[in-house]
Amino acid sequence: MTRLLTIVCCLLAGSVSAQCRQALALGLDVSGSVDAHEYRLQIDGLAAALRRPEIRKIILANPAFPVRLAVFEWSEPGHHRVLLEWTEIRTESDLGRIAARLGDVTRSAAPQGTAVGDAMLFGADLLNQQPECWKRTLDLSGDGKHNLGLHPRDAKALLQDSGVTINGLVIGVDDSNYGDQRDVQIGELSAYYNAWVILGPDAFVEVALGFEAYEDAMTRKLIRELQGIILSQASHQ
Repeated sequence: MTRLLTIVCCLLAGSVSAQCRQALALGLDVSGSVDAHEYRLQIDGLAAALRRPEIRKIILANPAFPVRLAVFEWSEPGHHRVLLEWTEIRTESDLGRIAARLGDVTRSAAPQGTAVGDAMLFGADLLNQQPECWKRTLDLSGDGKHNLGLHPRDAKALLQDSGVTINGLVIGVDDSNYGDQRDVQIGELSAYYNAWVILGPDAFVEVALGFEAYEDAMTRKLIRELQGIILSQASHQ
């Protein structure tokens, strides 16, 4: 009986230790509308956001049930490059290593098109690798609407019962023909993401008025996503 109890306890402990409170997959737009400078602002903005004290505090709030993070790039159908495989974050050193790795990333050749729907499905497939996490969230950053591959409305329909949450981070860009039209463009793109991309009862769209504002927008988004899990934990204690 004692031996059986020991085995059961070990199994339960193993099950708990395998859990995480949130799996977060971040998809970054590298289509033709994103130039080399904007690419760097996006990658470095994410790395800087992960280094911010307010983000560290939330991510490391409960190391026993950590956050797991993966990062990928997307453009046309079939073009998805994983920059960071699933990584569990339990310490400040873990966060530091992730930020440093992102800082070392260099851009690879990417097709010009924007396949939002395909990026949604790729991110959902990544999240399916983390079934034991309490919440599975895809963050899709983009500066334009779908123009190739599966329409995002069809991807959303396919993922409706998946249990995956999809949030958006839309980025305003200047119109080279009409000057600074970012306020108009970001309004249209936000409405597009709200209609066809985001998924889940708590899903939302965050806005960056240009790539230079990406770090601040990413910080706001991470706080909103991760704080929700912390508050949910507190309410059940």
